[in-house]
Amino acid sequence: MEVPRVVRACLPLRQNFKLSSRPVCPYQKNHGPQPTSTRITRPLNRTFHTTLPHKIDGLGGLSLDLDRSLNVARPTGRPAPRAASSETMLEALEIPQPHHLHVYAHKHNTHITLTNPNRDPVISVSAGNLGFQKAQRGTYDAAYQLGAYVMSRIQQGGHLKDIQRLELVMRGFGPGREALTKIIIGTEGMMLRDRVVRVTDATRLKFGGQRGKKPRRLG
Repeated sequence: MEVPRVVRACLPLRQNFKLSSRPVCPYQKNHGPQPTSTRITRPLNRTFHTTLPHKIDGLGGLSLDLDRSLNVARPTGRPAPRAASSETMLEALEIPQPHHLHVYAHKHNTHITLTNPNRDPVISVSAGNLGFQKAQRGTYDAAYQLGAYVMSRIQQGGHLKDIQRLELVMRGFGPGREALTKIIIGTEGMMLRDRVVRVTDATRLKFGGQRGKKPRRLG
């Protein structure tokens, strides 16, 4: 069979083309031989990939298949490890959980509570337990004496050996907040100052809700 001139000219340029003669009419058996046409067909696109599994540290155990032809990283389908919480990390490092010293200071009174790592109260006192009554409970002097009393009870009650790490939780903006801060910085809190690992503000903030109470104005 003679190859057309156009095809003959293209053959030296593309050697991967192949010639195929296929009947144009599908009813060749019933209608006899039909004229055939010469078509140029492209060979099958066969790509052979070689994968090299590698395990890369620092990516959460992600296994990557490095495709030589595409160079694409593909996950193997294994779930990524969950991020460890702070408590789990402390347990893994064998670091003890901190005790908590809660200070609730409002304009009428000051409450101080020392709790275990599991939030069980150890010491819980307020300015009224020291003999202050009515308006005297909301003064700076009452809050300062209360803080000094709590520090002495921690030392005399033998709780100091159990407290290795301490978290200070502040709530409210009464005079007791500044009073206890001065105690921790001063000589009364010298035994606990180096064990404080965190200071938290737990003051409750109001947003939305019902209309607030009208402020009291004297004079």
